[in-house]
Amino acid sequence: MYDQLPLDGMPRRLYACTPSRLNTWLDCRRRYRFTYLDRPQPSKGPAWAHNSVGASVHNALAAWWREPYERRTPLTAAVLLTNGWITEGFRDAEQSAEWLGRARDLVSGYVTTLDPADDLVGVERTVATRTKVVALSGRIDRLDRRGDELVVVDYKTGRRPLTQDDARSSLALATYAIAASTMMRTPCRAVELHHLPTGEIVEWRHTDESLGRHLRRAEEIAVEAATADDRYRAVMGAPTSTKRAAPGRGAGERPVVGPAQVPAELDTVFAASPGPLCSWCDFRRHCPEGQAAGSDRNPWDGLAD
Repeated sequence: MYDQLPLDGMPRRLYACTPSRLNTWLDCRRRYRFTYLDRPQPSKGPAWAHNSVGASVHNALAAWWREPYERRTPLTAAVLLTNGWITEGFRDAEQSAEWLGRARDLVSGYVTTLDPADDLVGVERTVATRTKVVALSGRIDRLDRRGDELVVVDYKTGRRPLTQDDARSSLALATYAIAASTMMRTPCRAVELHHLPTGEIVEWRHTDESLGRHLRRAEEIAVEAATADDRYRAVMGAPTSTKRAAPGRGAGERPVVGPAQVPAELDTVFAASPGPLCSWCDFRRHCPEGQAAGSDRNPWDGLAD
């Protein structure tokens, strides 16, 4: 159904990855190195409050669908959100409590728009597909069956309004649709972004051709990243095992782990891509170019006003 990128010359081992790994390579190759190659991994900065909100909401909605039909109520959604609330990244307990209330209203309001009798194909469902180049896998927030087709549903909790282009251009959603179609042997071309803060649903319906373009793009990125990975390992060797922090030591007491010392050749291969997103990078402390590209952010600055 979908065209695949041929390999010239000797066969290469399949590049196993998630869409997130591919997008990290596109966004910043230095962050890619810090995330996936340097071992031990360089220390990250503090947790972001907006990520805590997003994870709490996603977890509550997944748990809501796993409840028996009679318990799929707005009250249950609020209770699940409260019980699973993640407190990391907030300025203080008062701010955390304020956002707990907002998130509770968010999930309880959203589930009123759902039919609790729906029998979903999957919730937090892992799907995978492979070509001659890449073995892709990822986890879908929700996989619906609508008539004779499947629909990929992705929850969004950020403050930025979404556009149809966000759904159309998403490499992750397209590859999830391909993987779901392959695994379930059921057509899957529609993808949806559910923006919980506004209640807006942004949909895009792919064609076989558009899904094929996304898959070819994923293969092209995979070839680039795999070539860089191989070069890193050739120069640096296999990663060594690392010791865990001694029992009883708090996270704040652990020493900061810096990035691997790499030769100039590898620093060029995994060059930084300075820009506005550098202010939000988990590895900002290790990247002079990123520090110069934007100001420091507080862990709670990503929350909506």
